[in-house]
Amino acid sequence: MELILHVLMLFIGINCLIKLSFWKTWQTVLFGLLCAIFVLYSQSYAITLSKTRLEALMHDTLILQDLAVWITFESAICFGFCIVALRQLFGKMKPKKSRLLYLYPGLLIFPVLFYIQVQLIFGLPGVSFEKISWLLGSVVFLLIPLGSLLFKQLFPETELKLEVHFLLSLFVCIIGLLTTVNGNTTYKSTASETNLIDIGLTFLLFASFFLVGIFFTRLKMIIRNKRLLQNK
Repeated sequence: MELILHVLMLFIGINCLIKLSFWKTWQTVLFGLLCAIFVLYSQSYAITLSKTRLEALMHDTLILQDLAVWITFESAICFGFCIVALRQLFGKMKPKKSRLLYLYPGLLIFPVLFYIQVQLIFGLPGVSFEKISWLLGSVVFLLIPLGSLLFKQLFPETELKLEVHFLLSLFVCIIGLLTTVNGNTTYKSTASETNLIDIGLTFLLFASFFLVGIFFTRLKMIIRNKRLLQNK
């Protein structure tokens, strides 16, 4: 279950950076500063947790059910943003109506940052808690605006970026529900060892369909732009 949760956290982080790529640079810097401040102030609670307590929280039924509701709610906001942004892109909706959806960055990134902080405290026993928090806060402050700029360069077309954001939100929603419903994974693991080959093939299949979707979207946009130039 921890492996699936780690994958879920990874995609939550990536999806948050893609959403921030719609923002202006100064806005992403402010959000990065907010996340860094959160890391620094959450240190006082992070140091009180033990590994046993953390594992108990990760398997607590009520907490996982609340997390499932949160993931579903945030995914619905992302879906709504993608639909509204597309309508706005084609001139069917005024920008003011999508402002609230535009300004929502994705709050699931905060529990992900807290989990990373706790794991770093466990993994670096010889380092002071203050150094770990300041180091993580500095990395987060730099990574958030730089990561959003990177996705702006990778997906310069707004339509393609919205498609990727929608697909990742759908993936986060599905994986989140599978790992949190009733406090158990839907498919319980057996006593056998983790089959890394099957896991690798699954991600390879997902990445293949993802890249194929990006390729055909780019191809469709190139053909459409050529037609527009010919009509002019």
